[in-house]
Amino acid sequence: MFRTIASGVALAAALAFSSCTTPADTQMASADPLVTEAHNGDATAASKAAGEAIYRQHCAACHDNPEATKAPGRDALKRVSALYVTNALIMGKMVAQGAPLSAVEVSNVSDYLSGGEADATGWLAPNACPASRRTPKLDVKATVSGFGYDYSNKRQLSDKQTGMKPGDLDNMEVAWTMAFPQVGTMRGQAAIVGDTMFLPVADNNRVFALDISGDKPCVQWSYDGGRALRTSAGFGEMSNGQKIIMVGDMGGFVHAIDAKTGKKLWVTNVSFFKNQMVTSTPVFYKDRVYAPVSQYELASAMADSYVCCKARGGVTAINAKTGEKIWSQGVMPEAQPIKDRGDGQMLWGPSGGPIWNSPSLDLKRNRLFVGTGEANSGPAHPNTDALLSFDLDTGKIVWSHQATENDVYNAGCFPGRETNKNCSGPTVYRDVDFGASTIFTKAPNGTELVLAGQKSGSLWAMNPENGAVVWRTALGHGTAMGGIHWGIAADETHVYAPISNVGRPVPTDPAYDDKAIKPGLYALNLNDGSIAWSFYTQADCANDRQKRVPGCQRMYGLSAAPSVIGEYVVAGGLDGMLYVLDRKTGALKWKYDTAQTYQGVNGVAGNGGSIDAASIIATHGLLIVNSGYGMFGQAPGNVMIALRPKK
Repeated sequence: MFRTIASGVALAAALAFSSCTTPADTQMASADPLVTEAHNGDATAASKAAGEAIYRQHCAACHDNPEATKAPGRDALKRVSALYVTNALIMGKMVAQGAPLSAVEVSNVSDYLSGGEADATGWLAPNACPASRRTPKLDVKATVSGFGYDYSNKRQLSDKQTGMKPGDLDNMEVAWTMAFPQVGTMRGQAAIVGDTMFLPVADNNRVFALDISGDKPCVQWSYDGGRALRTSAGFGEMSNGQKIIMVGDMGGFVHAIDAKTGKKLWVTNVSFFKNQMVTSTPVFYKDRVYAPVSQYELASAMADSYVCCKARGGVTAINAKTGEKIWSQGVMPEAQPIKDRGDGQMLWGPSGGPIWNSPSLDLKRNRLFVGTGEANSGPAHPNTDALLSFDLDTGKIVWSHQATENDVYNAGCFPGRETNKNCSGPTVYRDVDFGASTIFTKAPNGTELVLAGQKSGSLWAMNPENGAVVWRTALGHGTAMGGIHWGIAADETHVYAPISNVGRPVPTDPAYDDKAIKPGLYALNLNDGSIAWSFYTQADCANDRQKRVPGCQRMYGLSAAPSVIGEYVVAGGLDGMLYVLDRKTGALKWKYDTAQTYQGVNGVAGNGGSIDAASIIATHGLLIVNSGYGMFGQAPGNVMIALRPKK
């Protein structure tokens, strides 16, 4: 929130997933709100004036320039409560920047920044389910149990699973919307089991169990995680019959929640270092929860006062019944002192390799597949910007393939700032991690594949046995914000890759030279990676869209993970447009502008904005999309929109 990122930095996509601190203990004491003392709740004119002065001195450089700095803009901050800002400064993602401030200064700047309501829970009681619908009925197979819907991560649902019929998505209308107070970013995808949707909402720390069987949803329970949540919802059933919901948070903790009651079962810290968080959706298999860990140390490294860098990505296996760790495997050894930075402090390394994406599983080989991010200090470890296979039983890394070498990157080091004390080389300054989750599948020719999309714009197909490259297709050179960003989808014949930004030519990566590549969606043949069809998006600022989506002339690519729904592939744009395409031809069947104002059926006013992260599912004859992503200068929003075939 404060001046840690210089204007003009092409900040890593890791910052898309924000940051926070990690308490030293491995169990969180309570799911109640964590901070109340430092904020008195009464914003006076004097306190706001004092807060404005603090903001101008410490915060404006980032938050008045959100597109350049990738920080939330003022419009996004106005949507949250003062308590949310206070939490971020005292023990959340901005704790390093809040440390020099007194409690009064924290309170004042929180009052100044916030325009949100004091209470984000007032809508819950009026929307509680009646007794007949209050308890989730979980005796059916989950429709969506994780980021990629199942262990393969293909993000594919059949008409039978969704209650759809051929042609239903050709012309749709809004069935209902739900809006969430104190929210500017809708980043969490729901799990679906029977009539219940388990929806995480990051900005207000909560998971909601919603019955969607009637004309409008009602609330079965809500869980307060105490910290902003970063992941979509995972679902699993233990051998004793108990069903659980799993989410990860900005403090590096995984939460296990009783799916029937909403009660906390356990909360476990999976971090390897203090500046880490969980962005990957935890995966349940055979009474274990598998949770990768990412980090935000690359942001902290912007300041010379921060001694960099020690964080490393990795995966932890947790006993689903007890919350105890079974194994934890880092992607590289612990960092060691490398050299004096010139001020008597040591530069540490190697570091980095955060895992932003959610794992796919190969149950036959007993493997887990993930991709890693860039190095934050050199020398760049071979497991950075790499695809990795882990043994599910032991955590041993079975194979690794590095896609981009020497990608040493943090927020303080970019061309023109090589003298920052936390810079180390050599580096290609790419920041082209694997943000998109892997897919485990089989091509029509019978070849098994691990598919992965990279922010470089490349889509990789790997041999799941040994990590050998089967094929690679470059869809541009990408950027720190993608390239292929949040995810890909696949069916029996093709993989569908969204392109957010094609990027500029890169001398160190000559693989791409096709001038026809533009932002949009690409269908690639699973056999050989050839492009079967392309769908291009373009800027649309007509009418009042420039006001509703201020960056519409620049941000119109596809960053969010797409979904295959029956005979369609559905994708969402950074400008709020929702596209429904024929998955065989790429023909546009229908589109809808989600960046509008709505009155939620839960009595909360809302609006749509950018569609990013993971946001598209279908169930009960409804296509459901989250709209709003108040980061990086994108358009904030707070709605979940349910669409049905037009009557």
